Amino acid sequence: MTTALVISNAAAGSSDADVLDAALDALRPAWKVDVARTADPDELRDALAARPEVDVVVVAGGDGSLHACIQALWSLGTLDERTLALLPMGTGNDFARTLGLAEDPVEVARGLTTATARSLDLAVDGDDRVVVNAVHVGVGAQAGQEAGPWKKRLGPLGYAVGALKAGVVGSPARLHVEVDGRLVDHGDDVVQAAVGVGRYVGGGAPLLPEAEPADGLLDVTVSHANALPRRLAYGVRLLRGRHTERDDVVTTRGRSVTISGDAMTWNSDGETGEGLRERTWTVVPGAYRLLIPEDSSGRD
Repeated sequence: MTTALVISNAAAGSSDADVLDAALDALRPAWKVDVARTADPDELRDALAARPEVDVVVVAGGDGSLHACIQALWSLGTLDERTLALLPMGTGNDFARTLGLAEDPVEVARGLTTATARSLDLAVDGDDRVVVNAVHVGVGAQAGQEAGPWKKRLGPLGYAVGALKAGVVGSPARLHVEVDGRLVDHGDDVVQAAVGVGRYVGGGAPLLPEAEPADGLLDVTVSHANALPRRLAYGVRLLRGRHTERDDVVTTRGRSVTISGDAMTWNSDGETGEGLRERTWTVVPGAYRLLIPEDSSGRD
C-alpha cells in the first residue's frame, strides 16, 4: 500500500481542517496516511527528514506551502528522491492553476491515488533559494504587499484591491535584465519584471501566459508601461493574458536570468520583500516529481 505524509499548516482554521479531513478520507481507502502539522520551517524540515521512507509527500496548502516544502527538501538534498502531491488549499493556488488541478481539494485527493508523477522544473538563485512558481519585481510585487491585509478579509478579492492600489501609486524602477548572459532589456521605466516556470500570480493573473513547468526554460516578461493610463491598460490586459501583445512589453525565455538595478520590491511564490538589487535564477530541469491526476486539463 502507498504510504503518504501529509504536510499541513498547524495554524489552519477550523474550516480548512474540515476540508483537509474530507480529503484525507478520500485518500485513506487506497493509501496509508500520516499527517504532520508544522508551524515553521524548522518543524517542516524535521518532519520531512524523519520520514524518508514514505512514498508520497502531500502538501495541503497553497503556493507558499508548496514552496516551503520544496525548499526544505532541496536544502536536505532529497528533493529528487521524493514524489510530491498538492492539495490546493491556499488563497491564490496559482501553481495549481498552471497544473490544471481542480479547485476542490477533495476532488484532487480522489484523483491522486491513480495519478501519474510528472517531472517539473525549478528555478534556484545564487543563495540556493528555490522558485517553484514565479518571482516578480516592481508594481506587481507591490500589489502583493498591498493585498496582504485584505486577503484575510476578502480572500482572492484581496489581490484585486492590492493591484488597484499599487497600479495607482506604484513607481517604476531602473532595471537591467540578462538572459543566458545576454542583455535583453534595460531602462529606467520598468514597471514589472517576472521570471518563472508557472503562468499565474496574484490569484489567477496570467503574468507568464506561455510558461510550461516542464520545458527546461524560464519564461521572462518585462513591462515598460510607465505612465498611469498605460499602466492601467497593461493591468486590464494582464488579467486576460494579453499584455504580452503590447509594444511596451518584452518577453523571452532562457535557462538563466539576472535582474539588477535599483532596490526592488520582490515577490517570490507569494512571499514579498524589499531591497533586492541583483539576483540570478537558473532553471533546474526535472528537479522533482509531482503527482497530477489524469483529469487535470488546465483552467483559466
